[in-house]
Formats: sequence, structure tokens, C-alpha cells
Amino acid sequence: MKTILIGIAIVLVSLTACNNGNNKSTDANKKDTDTMQAMNTEAKTASPNSSDAKSASPIKGIVSHYFHLKNALANDDGKDAAVAGKAIVETMDKLDTTLLAPDQKKVYKDLEDDTRENAEHIGANADKIAHQREHFEMLSKDMYDLVKKFGAGQAVYQDFCPMYNDGKGATWVSETKEIKNPYLGQKMPTCGSIKEEIK
Repeated sequence: MKTILIGIAIVLVSLTACNNGNNKSTDANKKDTDTMQAMNTEAKTASPNSSDAKSASPIKGIVSHYFHLKNALANDDGKDAAVAGKAIVETMDKLDTTLLAPDQKKVYKDLEDDTRENAEHIGANADKIAHQREHFEMLSKDMYDLVKKFGAGQAVYQDFCPMYNDGKGATWVSETKEIKNPYLGQKMPTCGSIKEEIK
């Protein structure tokens, strides 16, 4: 009888030891799986074409200052618009283009000179709001292309004013669905419509 009890005890100890080994193996496999998932998430974030990368857009600062500029013009504030124009140029100066993917770098380089020139004109003409708006129209075309390629880190909207420039109309990019017309300012603040949502 003692022998049988000792045998059962040995079998139970062996089975328990095997189960503990399997639990350790399962825990190790789970850790490996978690590590691989974390690495995949990091790789997706680093990928320039992923939506996560767009939310961490390298041009987010430029876009933010553009929105500041748009809102200043909508409020007929040439001085604040000039501040925003200068901030766009300063942010462009700090942008490290070596971090961009080759296709992003090409788009940025194609638009960089015009974007900079228009922002500089806006920044240098605080007392000439009509001139600022002319350059804002050109800047808005470049900003649209940048946002389409890089994203803005949020949903944005391309708006259209049919009345600006003697009825030729003009577009701009906005951070809100609410129309705040930068071309006609306080004279016609809600003139315009959303043409496109950009995510």
C-alpha cells in the first residue's frame, strides 16, 4: 500500500512539473507574440504610407501655422496673418527632410520654394491684406497638395469660395467644417462650401 501511494505521489509530482514547464513555455510564447506585435506596430508607425504615420505628419507644424494664417485672414487681421506667414517659413527651416520617404521628399521639394515664397510675402506685408490674400490663394494650392500626400494629423476640408477674384473663385484648406472665408473676411465670412474632406 505504501508503494502504491509513493507511486501515485511520484506520478502527480511529475505531472505537476510537466504542467509548470508548459506554463513557462506558454508564457514565453505569449511574450514573444507580444514582442512581435509591438514590433509590427512600430514598423507600421514608421511606414510613410500608414495612417498612423499620417497622424504624426512631418508637416503638421506647417499645416498648423497655415490654419492660423487662414483664421487671421478670415478675421481681416493682416498683422496676425503676417505672424503666421513668418511662422510657416520658420517651421519649414526646421523640417528635417532626411526623415521623409523618397516619394514624400520629392513632393515636398516640388512645393517647397513656392510655399516658402508665398509665406514670406504674407509675412512681409502685414499692412497689405489684399496682397496677403493673393499669396494665400497660391499657398492654399500647395497646402492642399502637401496635406493630400502627408496628411494633417486630423480630418481637414478643402473649401471653395465662388465669389473671390471677380467670380473666378478660390479654394483653401480648413481644420473645421464651419466656413470661415479667408478671402472675403468679415465682409462675407460664411461664403463658400466644402469641396472635399481629406482624412
